[in-house]
Amino acid sequence: MDIKTRPIEYKHGDTTCIGYLAWDDSIAEPKPCVLVNHAWGGRDNFAEQKAVQMAALGYVGFALDNYGDRALPETIEERSAMMSSVKDDRKFLLDRLKAGYKAAAKLDEVDEKYMAVMGFCFGGLCTLDMARSGMDLKAAISFHGLLDAPELPKKKIKAKVLVCHGWDDPMAPPDHVVALGEELNAGKCDWQLHGYGNVKHGFMNPDANNKKLGIVYDDDAQRRAWNATMDLLHEVFGMHGVSA
Repeated sequence: MDIKTRPIEYKHGDTTCIGYLAWDDSIAEPKPCVLVNHAWGGRDNFAEQKAVQMAALGYVGFALDNYGDRALPETIEERSAMMSSVKDDRKFLLDRLKAGYKAAAKLDEVDEKYMAVMGFCFGGLCTLDMARSGMDLKAAISFHGLLDAPELPKKKIKAKVLVCHGWDDPMAPPDHVVALGEELNAGKCDWQLHGYGNVKHGFMNPDANNKKLGIVYDDDAQRRAWNATMDLLHEVFGMHGVSA
């Protein structure tokens, strides 16, 4: 195994986005790709490490830069403002997500016929919006994501959808979870929902420790969610000859 990484620039309008590519250079042929949508803190080390984890499994990991210019807001106020600046216009956000998808699909390391996406928090919303748009994805996986649907034309969801969610998440409470289930069921896509009892927002991130905001890491929930993710990736990429 020979894990390599490099930044990848791509454009969305006048904005330069800087993605992060990770792959196993000992595998010569193009590989399935898992896109990673970052949380409200931007394309940070956590998102990059998820891309590296995908490479270690024999896939290609590509962390998207959905803020552009690799912006990394630091304070809660800065993160909230930056997230709102793109989330408040879901058509704009979807166009940016499509730019990242297309940039990854063009890479020599990537088999563009085998692509999936995962996302965390704000990135979970990005992931679900990509699936909602009918993008050609094998799987779409949301971890403690924001769940509200955009007011955009409904398209047939091609991806197999996995939603891993803390039942006590203050940013997407149970009524949001139920509404998403009804939305996905009405769309007749292949979907599954894993709800974790007594678990709050941010449970996948070991650095999440803000009880006031309800952002708290949970080791059991992250392990169970990751196992479910590995099962789904194995299912959708197994025919490619790459097994997690």
